[in-house]
Amino acid sequence: MALAHADSPPPETPTDRLERRARRRGARIVAGVDEAGRGPLAGPVVAAAVILGRSRRPADLDDSKKLAAPAREALFDWITSTSTVSVAVASRARIDRMNILQASLWAMRRAIAALPLEPDHVLVDGRDVPPDLGCAGEAVIGGDHLSVSIAAASIVAKVTRDRIMRQLGLSYPEYGFERHMGYSTAAHFDALDTHGPCPHHRRSFTPVRERQLQLAL
Repeated sequence: MALAHADSPPPETPTDRLERRARRRGARIVAGVDEAGRGPLAGPVVAAAVILGRSRRPADLDDSKKLAAPAREALFDWITSTSTVSVAVASRARIDRMNILQASLWAMRRAIAALPLEPDHVLVDGRDVPPDLGCAGEAVIGGDHLSVSIAAASIVAKVTRDRIMRQLGLSYPEYGFERHMGYSTAAHFDALDTHGPCPHHRRSFTPVRERQLQLAL
């Protein structure tokens, strides 16, 4: 079931309210899960699962989309050094084969399964819970600005994917991946029009498919 939490205004920053509620209902280990990279035209989608440690949380822990890159990097270091973290990557080929939603759910499930501690309750950002989790799963709409665990997972996923895209930028400098991370910017469209898709572009996405067809004519 997806929870919108529309009965009260959202907090200014994520809290541990959902984690505490899960523990009151019997959960011992609660994980947050999020992904980065559903929208881009190129590159993988990255999912992260995080079981936050007991260290005092930084005041600026928040949804990764609200943070500047230096803040994300600093929080990434704090999360990975104080918490239990797992990451899974769904490749461009898997995205084209499965579709972006199913590839994202696949990556989330893999990230959860790879955690060295087995959670008994998982908070998942969005409307969908990955199938076959082996534990309780709760979809939380807007979860990255409601739950501290999901916010932490969003930071880990975003920083990991940005690092991957910067590496792709070194291999394919003509596309500028290190600047737009594969998203639909004017510069990215110009590069696609000039050079066509590279091996990391998602052929199942309409703008890429249309340009590939145009170049083939």
